[in-house]
Amino acid sequence: MPTDAQMIMRLLLTLVLSGLVGLERQVHRRDAGLRTHILVALGSTLIMLTSLYVFDIYKDKVALDPVRIAAGVVTGIGFLGAGTIIREPDGVKGLTTAASLWVVSGIGLAVGCGFNKVAIYTTILVLIVLHFLRFVEGSLCKEDKHGV
Repeated sequence: MPTDAQMIMRLLLTLVLSGLVGLERQVHRRDAGLRTHILVALGSTLIMLTSLYVFDIYKDKVALDPVRIAAGVVTGIGFLGAGTIIREPDGVKGLTTAASLWVVSGIGLAVGCGFNKVAIYTTILVLIVLHFLRFVEGSLCKEDKHGV
């Protein structure tokens, strides 16, 4: 079972990692920005820490599976993400934001379990996908428009 100091450090790490993803979304003026991403990830971390705590307390008294609580997070985030997706006449908006909310919930769960390195690497990869691949997509779309 993690100590109180370890749990606080996990929450702070979650704040930083999800804040980086949320900041990228905020800079690009997406509805779900800095605060939303931080809150989703902090909630995921707290839920994972709670499930580990409950498992530790009751492991000898009743059969518990801490993964079941994490699965509930994934389901709940799916509902939240669906609220960011909007169908418009020219296409669908909000899919990337929904995906980024989903992945920060995963980052929060990972930090809650103590998988800090994986959470950090995932955050770096997410930032690469959100920021740098935007330029790749833009150049590919320009080429498609010129080729048509």
